[in-house]
Amino acid sequence: MTEKSKNEGGNVLIVGGGIAGIEAALDLAQAGFQVFLLDKSPAVGGTMAQLDRVFPNQGPALCQISAKLDAISRHPNIRIITNANLERVKRVNGGFEITVRKEPLRVNEKCDGCAACVAVCPIKPYDTYNEGLMLRTAIDIQNSRYYPALYNIEKETPICQETCPVHIDIRRYVGLIAEGRFDQALAVIRERNPLPAICGRVCNHPCESACNRGAQDEPIAIDALKRFVADYELKLRKEGKVPYSKAPRKTKKARVAIVGAGPAGLTVGYDLALRGYEATIFEAAPVPGGMLYLGIPEYRLPRDIIEAEVDYIKNLGVEIRLSTPIGPDLTIDDLFKQGHKAVFIGIGAHRGLKLKVPGEDDFEGFLDCIVFLRRVNLGDTTKPGRKVVVIGGGNSAIDSARTALRLGCEEVSILYRRSRREMPANPWEIEEAEREGVKIHYLAAPVKILGQNGKVTGMLCTKMVLGKLDASGRRTPIPIEGSEFEVEADLIIPAISQEPDISFLHEGHGLEISKWNSFIIDERTMATNRPGIFAGGDAVTGPSTVIEAIAAGHRAADSIDKFLKD
Repeated sequence: MTEKSKNEGGNVLIVGGGIAGIEAALDLAQAGFQVFLLDKSPAVGGTMAQLDRVFPNQGPALCQISAKLDAISRHPNIRIITNANLERVKRVNGGFEITVRKEPLRVNEKCDGCAACVAVCPIKPYDTYNEGLMLRTAIDIQNSRYYPALYNIEKETPICQETCPVHIDIRRYVGLIAEGRFDQALAVIRERNPLPAICGRVCNHPCESACNRGAQDEPIAIDALKRFVADYELKLRKEGKVPYSKAPRKTKKARVAIVGAGPAGLTVGYDLALRGYEATIFEAAPVPGGMLYLGIPEYRLPRDIIEAEVDYIKNLGVEIRLSTPIGPDLTIDDLFKQGHKAVFIGIGAHRGLKLKVPGEDDFEGFLDCIVFLRRVNLGDTTKPGRKVVVIGGGNSAIDSARTALRLGCEEVSILYRRSRREMPANPWEIEEAEREGVKIHYLAAPVKILGQNGKVTGMLCTKMVLGKLDASGRRTPIPIEGSEFEVEADLIIPAISQEPDISFLHEGHGLEISKWNSFIIDERTMATNRPGIFAGGDAVTGPSTVIEAIAAGHRAADSIDKFLKD
């Protein structure tokens, strides 16, 4: 948009149609300027139009904003441009040339405001006017208090995409799959997810829980479709029909070190490589993938799938140094001395929490779930015991129990202190475990580990009853006095939760650590208190999902890029 002033004062552009922008527009228009009031929303009014009452007199917001909206709509020196974004500002002959992109309302002038379209509209995105606390229809008046009060079809973000932690354009890739354009669908997925074949197997897919189709019959199989196109490419690659993409050129001089080759670290490496950085991942384990490889059993996530996904990232130019722990011999400070300009810490949460009951450190046959799964996933397939009891209700507990069955254990049971409803493991994993023969004892908790001659023989437990809700939103389990009972076992596997293992940090590291041994960061930038050091994934949040770790990796890569450009 380039316009010459029709007024003596010249043209003025105001970006933002809230109360401040409206007041400024009125003042400048009265002073003789031609004012262009620009707002990205379909109408002006801003936050004030959302409010019930305003400070300092607690008067009705509607009474105050209505008069202002009427004044700007009538003033001959004010032109209101809504549903538009400022794209470019360029200096021209002592002034500015402004480029504005205006989106269509998608409702023509014949609309008479009958609202019949609203009554039948099937699309229900989050209502941004109400801060996402409810749903609205895709076609709507943003708010009757705003100006202009016109119906429009706002280009909404589908609820599945909004729910996805990495915001994959799900509607787009599902549509491409329907058209048979599988390679393009996978390219859309990889815009936000560098591990599609892995997530196609282990993602908790919150997108499907939110899918609008579920209100009609059942959600679209979003996760299975992702797995399908990822596996389709892997099959073609094995047949030599699809080569790897050409690695991007290294256009940036800055080098970045990544500590940990889990999903967060791999995502940071992936993103930075695509932006032209040299990224090196330092992994303490002999295999890449972090908890993907060490914590998830092979029956759920085959090793060749992990290796194929990692190979794709390595082909982009990301270097992965296995069996290279950060510690006394190679500290974080040493990474900077080697020339790295930024460091990302994505070490995961690999240290199991203690039960804090008598006897847990006294007998052989008491093995934390992370240690147990790590041993098995690195090749130790010896039968660990005859009768196995797993304590906990998360996915690690289910994985441990099902793995023990596959190793030949005769009887495997899970002890969980709450009910089935509060169990945090994926419901389909619980069903599979019970179908395979795992016995789950609800509302029971350990009191003491029993043993004889230095070996575990069982466990003293107590029955529980659920009380009031706790901070997690679940009811607090309360022991029932006098309800103790014994459970026989020769292997006990606690799987109650994990925390980051920060023993690798050198003395005087200077990083802020929480009481849970996690890294304290700025959640917006993923930056720690030390400049140039970022952290994310389970190392910050504690045990979470693969897709959440990938989302943290994206945020960290964005911030590292900005940090290195400053």
